[in-house]
Amino acid sequence: MYAVIVTGGKQYKVTEGEYLRVEKLDVETGASIDFDRVLLIGNGDDISIGAPIVEGAKVTAEISAHGRGDKIRIIKFRRRKHHMKRQGHRQWYTEIKITGISA
Repeated sequence: MYAVIVTGGKQYKVTEGEYLRVEKLDVETGASIDFDRVLLIGNGDDISIGAPIVEGAKVTAEISAHGRGDKIRIIKFRRRKHHMKRQGHRQWYTEIKITGISA
């Protein structure tokens, strides 16, 4: 069984028991969270597609960790103008474990 959920402005295809990194959620580690914005649920050949969400569907997950991703470097450079600007960024994330999918 799998589902497509929306969190943090992105869509994720999830299955039960899967670990997933999503945008940072303000929930403490070890807590349980429910995602009710489910766009699609599939179980073999049986597929339920929402318009826009599937009514009564819910995906349950457990917060396993919080952290920061790898550093990316942003460089703005103008040739022949003696101008260069450097910046770095590390995005916060929340790692979750999908514990249940119900329709």
